[in-house]
Amino acid sequence: QVQLEESGGGLVQAGGSLRLSCAAPRVTFSRYAMSWHRQAPGKERELVARIIKTGGTITYADSVKGRFTISRDDAKNTVYLQMDNLKPEDTAVYYCNAFISTYGMHYWGGGTLVTVSS
Repeated sequence: QVQLEESGGGLVQAGGSLRLSCAAPRVTFSRYAMSWHRQAPGKERELVARIIKTGGTITYADSVKGRFTISRDDAKNTVYLQMDNLKPEDTAVYYCNAFISTYGMHYWGGGTLVTVSS
């Protein structure tokens, strides 16, 4: 079982920044593709950003391109999401996901709330 520990959410004004962190202790972190997803009230969960491995493929949702940056530090077993120029429509619960292709398994964190005020 992979436990994911998210932190960094909060309340910020439009145009501000936040950095989310997701730690996955006690696993071989480099084996996992890591991603951030979000779910706004009344909407489906959507992919925000994904990083396959250090130096590997990175994918962003069109709505966050140029504003969000995903990165990972395998030595710290942590993935980050730097969010700049936040907009009210970025308000959502943000979830960390770990995926290991060997077993086809997804693991989810409990989520962290990001609220952007206008």
